Amino acid sequence: MKILGIWGSPRKGGNSDVLLDAFLKGAAQGGADVEKVALRELKITPCLEIYHCFKDGTCPIKDDMQPLYEKLLVADVVALASPIFFYGVSAQTKAMIDRTQAHWSKRYVLKQDFPGPERQGVLLCTGATKGKYLFVGARFTAKYFFDAINVTYAAEILVRGVDEKGAILGQPEVLARAEDLGRRLAGGEKFGPIKLKPLAV
Repeated sequence: MKILGIWGSPRKGGNSDVLLDAFLKGAAQGGADVEKVALRELKITPCLEIYHCFKDGTCPIKDDMQPLYEKLLVADVVALASPIFFYGVSAQTKAMIDRTQAHWSKRYVLKQDFPGPERQGVLLCTGATKGKYLFVGARFTAKYFFDAINVTYAAEILVRGVDEKGAILGQPEVLARAEDLGRRLAGGEKFGPIKLKPLAV
């Protein structure tokens, strides 16, 4: 069982970082082979929309995104962790997601063989406010990111009202829930799919 954690915060030791670490701790305890990727440490160019991926499913931009393409395909579970910035995921997270257009092209344009939807995706998000729609943007972005890499949007932990660095440590029940989710996924338990309803405008 391979579990890939993608940490998308620019702040080291921040709330989404702590939440992801709890999830990965549980996964490791459950026997999974875990890997954590820190997007803040990578150089990922935003998508340049040149449509090269429509030709052969590859992205010609030679940067730190290249090794991630394979990692996203071989993981049994992909956990995406991000703080909320302006009601969406962080810039680091969004740049990585936009570059998975190459995988989307493989699936939907070129109809290539692709690791299947028995793989699972998890969204871990933290936000400072307690607004009703705080996670709407991130959830829909995650939904289509998971679709692009052909994993089922299976579970999520969304934490409101945490802003100061490490504030989530004051919610040990949330961290325990993240650990438990990691252990259960490592043990092969299936969740989801989560279905999102569009908002009326």
